[in-house]
Amino acid sequence: KLQDSAAVAQRPLDCLLYGIVGPNTGISSQFQMLEKARDWGFKVPTIAKLCKTTTEVFDFIDYWDVHRHELPYETDGVVIKVNNLQHQDELGYTAKSPRWAMAYKFKAEQVSTVLNEITYQVGRTGAITPVANLEPVLLAGTTVKRASLHNADQIEKLDIREGDTVFVEKGGEIIPKIVGVDFSKRDTNSQPTEYITHCPECGTQLVRSEGDAKHYCTNFYGCPTQITGRIQHFISRKAMDIEGLGGETVELLFKEGLIRNYADLYILTKEQIVPLERMAEKSAENLVKGVAESVNIPFERVLFALGIRFVGETVAKKLAKAYKNIDALMTASIDDLKAVDEIGERIAQSVIEFFQNERNLDSIARLKSYGLQFELSKDKLLNQTELLKGKTFVVSGVFETISRNELKKLIEDNGAKVGSSISSKTSFLVAGDKMGPSKRSKAESLAVPIISERDFLDMLN
Repeated sequence: KLQDSAAVAQRPLDCLLYGIVGPNTGISSQFQMLEKARDWGFKVPTIAKLCKTTTEVFDFIDYWDVHRHELPYETDGVVIKVNNLQHQDELGYTAKSPRWAMAYKFKAEQVSTVLNEITYQVGRTGAITPVANLEPVLLAGTTVKRASLHNADQIEKLDIREGDTVFVEKGGEIIPKIVGVDFSKRDTNSQPTEYITHCPECGTQLVRSEGDAKHYCTNFYGCPTQITGRIQHFISRKAMDIEGLGGETVELLFKEGLIRNYADLYILTKEQIVPLERMAEKSAENLVKGVAESVNIPFERVLFALGIRFVGETVAKKLAKAYKNIDALMTASIDDLKAVDEIGERIAQSVIEFFQNERNLDSIARLKSYGLQFELSKDKLLNQTELLKGKTFVVSGVFETISRNELKKLIEDNGAKVGSSISSKTSFLVAGDKMGPSKRSKAESLAVPIISERDFLDMLN
């Protein structure tokens, strides 16, 4: 991350627009959006094409698979989008991506190089990841020196050994991965790879559970890399987002014995930090200030920051919404947890195990005493009821008094779920103007009640 604006100015950076966001734009289609942005003077790729059939889509893909190297920038594929913006709105999003867009990836460029050594990394959950250290090679515009080998099964499947000449490509043109071995160049004295049996950081014997692809170091509270990994996760942008504190500083603070878990961050003083290597008074002040300001981070992000295995951003939000505060969550049974939307056996068991551990309970008690948010704010709790609990609504069409997103929020705020498609489990279809005929016919065939926007609002009153 360059901080020097003069150095950044020398880089050939450019911006190509592909969307406009805003209310009442008067734009009804994706293609019209691109044309409008171009009329306003923004740089918009002129190669975008409006296709009427899937044949036209594949012809477009085939053409650019050959001609993409003529473009003034690197590209790894083609994005196909539903053109009608109302249809886009109706299709909605998953937790990570829009349902109305799909990326078609071109076949990745492939090169060969020598695998010099296999080393092993330890993650914050104790998962062991083997890494191939390669003879540097140019691939898709960057020099590649390392590639993930994923797990022991992958090494065995491809029969990867140190000293091999291997074929490397970038997954999605970004992440380097080994896809094969050139056996014709293998040394006759080559020996199969023996996967490590003990943690490379703390020496603990590794375990591998049945059905799990990875080996794990079980020294959760003693393995240095796991400890610093959890703290780095805690301070990350989507978690506590602590300004003035990065991975290298965490490693330094741990090495100097100033922190052993993330709760220790809240008792750091400027006087402790200033004498450390590469730390000046201003850096120390920013770090302490950043930690102090993080106590205002909302509950769902604090829950994510705790680093409970399998509890990502989306699951943390769902748990926070379902239980409202950490105390209620800590006393939940496995059956209670599984009753929450999208929470299965594996996540529920992991949450139970996390809160059964005395060290975790101690850390949470300390974080509470330092003022961190362990319950939903009054603003988030405002207007939330269980009036519609147990019901599932599907929303379709255009509405008059409130937007589709506001309608979905009202459904969720009152304890119900928003479904993406109609099924026998759907309680109601809320139908707006211009709703597709297929949704109506499916609702009628399954005897799902079809209600208007007004009917729904009356339910709340």
